[in-house]
Amino acid sequence: MVTKNQIKLVVSLKQKKYRSQHGLFVVEGEKLVNELLNSGFKTYQIFVDDTGLVQKFEQAEVVPAKTLKQMSSLTHPSGILGVFRVKDSEALDLDDWVVVLDAVRDPGNMGTIIRLCDWFGIKRLVCSTDTVDCYNPKVLQATMGSIARVNVEYTDLITFLDKTDIPIYGAYMDGESVYGSNLAKKGVLVMGNEANGVSAEVGKFITKKISIPQFGATTTESLNVATATGILLNEIRRG
Repeated sequence: MVTKNQIKLVVSLKQKKYRSQHGLFVVEGEKLVNELLNSGFKTYQIFVDDTGLVQKFEQAEVVPAKTLKQMSSLTHPSGILGVFRVKDSEALDLDDWVVVLDAVRDPGNMGTIIRLCDWFGIKRLVCSTDTVDCYNPKVLQATMGSIARVNVEYTDLITFLDKTDIPIYGAYMDGESVYGSNLAKKGVLVMGNEANGVSAEVGKFITKKISIPQFGATTTESLNVATATGILLNEIRRG
C-alpha cells in the first residue's frame, strides 16, 4: 500500500530542486516507462492504477486512480507513473556532431530538440546551466521516450567550448546560408535562447555563423528554435 511519504516524494519531484536533491524524476505513460526500463536508467518505483498493467509491469505497485491523479503532472493521468534515478553523464568523445543549447528555456522546445537529436543520431546534447531541466515533466513528455537514448549534460559552456578543438557552428539570422555551407564531418552546433539567440559570451567561440535563408514573408521575425534545430541537423546529416 502506497504511503503518504511516497506520495509526497513523487509530488515533490515536479520541482527541479527536489529532483536534484533526491536524484529522481518522474515519467508517465506506458511508452515512456517502457523506454526507460529498456535503457540505462535505474528504476526507483512504478505505480499503476489498473491491475491489468501489473501483468506488463510486475514490479509495479497498484494504487487507486485518485491517488495516481494526485501524484500525476497530467490533466488526464495515463494510468502508469514511473520514478527513475537520474543517470550520470557519460564521458563521450567528440567523434561526431554535438548540439549545444545556450539558455533554451521552453520545455516543449527542449523536449523536441532531444527527440530531434535521437532522430538524427546525435548522442550528445550539452546545455548551459540556465537551460530548462531535461527532467522537467513537460520536457519528458515532449521527448516521446528519446531521453532514453540521448546523453544530456549541463555545464559551463565557456569552459566546454574553450576546450573544444572541432569546428563550432552557431545559428544566427545573419549567418551564411546553411544550404551553401561546406559543413565539417563533425562539429558543434550551438542553438541560442528563444528571444535573444546565442549569447555574446558564447558567441566569441563560434568559428562559423550559419543561418536558414528566408523565402516567405519578411514580417516573420525568426524560426522556433526547435524547428531551426531540425532543419540544421537535416543539412548536417545530408552532408
